[in-house]
Amino acid sequence: MFEQPGCMYCARWDAEVSPKYPKTSEGRAAPLRRLDLHADLPPGIAISRPPTFTPTFVLIVDGLETGRIEGYPGEDFFWALLGEMITRAGGHLTDEDR
Repeated sequence: MFEQPGCMYCARWDAEVSPKYPKTSEGRAAPLRRLDLHADLPPGIAISRPPTFTPTFVLIVDGLETGRIEGYPGEDFFWALLGEMITRAGGHLTDEDR
């Protein structure tokens, strides 16, 4: 998750999704790592292009970007988009624990 200070959509995601994220099958399939929008990428990570908006959620598999969600479209859309992205990348979601 790329974020930056003062991002109201990041704050909304934090309030609506963050507490339950690690408890979901999506959170277990794609553990969250928070990165500052303006910081350098950590070593070993390659993305297709720099993020412009916050939050931007980038799915990384074996160090490479396999998908992204730009912005926060609200909780219901977020879960659906994330689930699709994980499935397309070969991940498996097994439960409905949101």
